Amino acid sequence: MAVLRDEEVLTLVAHEGATEYSSWILPTAEAALRSSRLGIEEVEVFAVASGPGSFTGVRIGLTTVKAWSEAFGKRIASVSRLEAIALQARPDAEYIAAFADAHRDQVFGGLYQRGGTELRLVEHEMVIKPAEFIEWVNERSSNRRVSWISADPEKVTTLESWQSRAKVDQRMEVSTTVLAPMIGKIGFQRAREGRLLDALALDADYVRRPDAETFWKGATGSGR
Repeated sequence: MAVLRDEEVLTLVAHEGATEYSSWILPTAEAALRSSRLGIEEVEVFAVASGPGSFTGVRIGLTTVKAWSEAFGKRIASVSRLEAIALQARPDAEYIAAFADAHRDQVFGGLYQRGGTELRLVEHEMVIKPAEFIEWVNERSSNRRVSWISADPEKVTTLESWQSRAKVDQRMEVSTTVLAPMIGKIGFQRAREGRLLDALALDADYVRRPDAETFWKGATGSGR
């Protein structure tokens, strides 16, 4: 969690240890605001990761921000976790491939193209096998230089298809797992552009359906 004034990070608190996120988030918000000498009613925009990620983590973050938005009449910046990862990449490549471990031998992945200081998502974010993501990125980037970035680089770098491509000016960077400052900075940019949402319009982008929905639809589809 981070408190920012424009793009300056005033306070940053990382979620560490075994504390459940649901019981961590509210007291941490209070402490972070107190450390920044602010009250929550002074916050002008709430920025939140809308996914992709764990169903529970995304849902808790969105539900909390929706409540704050309704209570204090403030707007929300919805930010992709993958865009927050991509924002950390060095600025000397036209394309950035950002990904994160999605478990089940899959990654959440997105390809971004630079346009000045902006990052434009190429097509859509996805959940995909790592080897297929490498192939997809190479096709969409027309084999131009790509900066790859992730907190889980081994999901790609251990593959033979990556090792053969790495000789063609591909580069892997390691991102931090503490994404709140990047989410805040992207949220600030959204606010400047007027690209904000209210609580009703804010929605999750899980990319992959939650297990409960998958299992339920599988059961109903089989006639049970």
